[in-house]
Amino acid sequence: MNMQAPPPHAGGNTSRRKPPRTPKGRQVDLQALEEVQALLTDRPRRRDLLIEHLHLIQDHYGHLSAAHLAALAAEMRMALTEVYEVATFYAHFDVVKEGETPPPPVTVRVCESLSCTMRGAEKLLAALPDKLGPNVRVVRAPCMGACDHAPAVAVGHVQTFNATPDKVAGAVAAQPHAHAWKPDADFAAYQARGGYALLKDCIAGTRTPDELIKIVSDAGLRGLGGAGFPTGRKWSLVRAEPAPRLFAVNADEGEPGTFKDRHYLERDPHRFLEGVLIAAWVVEARDTYIYIRDEYPEIRLMLLEEIEKLEQAGLTPHTKLHLRRGAGAYICGEESAMIESIEGKRGLPRHRPPYVAQVGLFGRPTLEQNVETMFWIRDIVEKGAAWFASHGRNERKGLRSFSVSGRVKNPGVKLAPAGITMRELIDEYCGGMEEGHAFKAYLPGGPSGGILPASMADIPLDFGTLEKYGCFVGSHAVVILSDQDDIKAVALNLMKFFEDESCGQCTPCRVGTEKAAALMAQGPWNVELLNELSTAMRDASICGLGQAAPNPLLCVLKYFPDELKKPLGKW
Repeated sequence: MNMQAPPPHAGGNTSRRKPPRTPKGRQVDLQALEEVQALLTDRPRRRDLLIEHLHLIQDHYGHLSAAHLAALAAEMRMALTEVYEVATFYAHFDVVKEGETPPPPVTVRVCESLSCTMRGAEKLLAALPDKLGPNVRVVRAPCMGACDHAPAVAVGHVQTFNATPDKVAGAVAAQPHAHAWKPDADFAAYQARGGYALLKDCIAGTRTPDELIKIVSDAGLRGLGGAGFPTGRKWSLVRAEPAPRLFAVNADEGEPGTFKDRHYLERDPHRFLEGVLIAAWVVEARDTYIYIRDEYPEIRLMLLEEIEKLEQAGLTPHTKLHLRRGAGAYICGEESAMIESIEGKRGLPRHRPPYVAQVGLFGRPTLEQNVETMFWIRDIVEKGAAWFASHGRNERKGLRSFSVSGRVKNPGVKLAPAGITMRELIDEYCGGMEEGHAFKAYLPGGPSGGILPASMADIPLDFGTLEKYGCFVGSHAVVILSDQDDIKAVALNLMKFFEDESCGQCTPCRVGTEKAAALMAQGPWNVELLNELSTAMRDASICGLGQAAPNPLLCVLKYFPDELKKPLGKW
């Protein structure tokens, strides 16, 4: 058979198709390209810096226009679809399609997570649009890490604590000249107190990695971001993997009720940084990436300056420190989703195995730790394993930082012995319950950790003590509820948070949280259907978000059966 094409003149239409005047796809606007190039200056055009470059545009123009996205894609030699899917994944990027009206110059974000809702966030959301006028956009936002100063409101990137309509109006009037408060890290003062002496000993070879691994292991230090994996064991596992190895530090605490990392970074950042540099030395990580919440702009700016001081002081010969900025995605607190984000992608959790310690950042073995874990490294090594292990109650060992908010007199970060009970924590560290409120229930570990009644407030709080009750301490985010709080409304608030923050990758989580929230908003609750839905979410979701999302709901069904008979309350 002759497979050759017929000559052009062999019958039929002899006219030739004219070539298109322009290439296919959206064309790059030259002015937009020049504007993007002016922002990027000489910054590398690498894929892993895509989110950083999107922030530059968003910060300067207040939104991401279609023209700027197309120009950025051209400048970085990426497909526009890749840039667009990343830009639209993160809540803090305002993508404006062609023909759409850009948002007003000022955006006010009102935290609607549990602690802020308990303190009047819904009233703020109702009052602010009229108070601020049409030139200000008022939107709902998830936890901002200011639960002890609820309700929290962000005007641009500047947060207002214990917000009222008048306070927020004042913050709006101060725009665009208002700046976030920047903590004073005082590098010299930290060194004067013996800071970085341990790191210098490590770099000089006075200490050995095996020695530090043994001390940390004997102290019983665990990952304090939620999972509680033994730190010394994690270091050993990563060290056993082939070089080059990397290090990723999770400073993206997004669990509602959690603000302990913010507390330590604001008050003693160099103790954290020294721990980071020591851990990088132990596992021989050539590059270290610190991934920090976009909700903490003042801390990010401070860390940029302090990292530069460390480099100038010659304290980072063994690893290169990189600071990466989140963009409003709770899922990026999950280690593999965080790694995807650092690589400039959507924060979608990875399937496991392989684990991050084996195939992590840029495909290399990666150590992943959280802020508080690194904060304790210097003290544990200098004071000895026995010092850390000597703290604890009820046969538990170590110190724990509890982020406490809700109906207590004195909310805040409470450094307490591991194994302390909730009743002891309230009475000894929080000044008791708020006046006029009776202790009714508590969240031991944020929304993921479930809800327990006050009758179960004498259980030791630590890893492994609450799992048999369907709860866990996780990141030690404690929210105290009183007799004036509707438990069903609390559970619905938490489920709506999971619905909004689901990355959408897997159906059980994406659809399950939506359906559960819809069923919980109705009355009376269909207990059989909610149990069936919860089982599907727990068994089939890819990551911990979907697996833990039903916990508050199941706790209400198990521990608060009388609440099911009541109509759903309003805040």
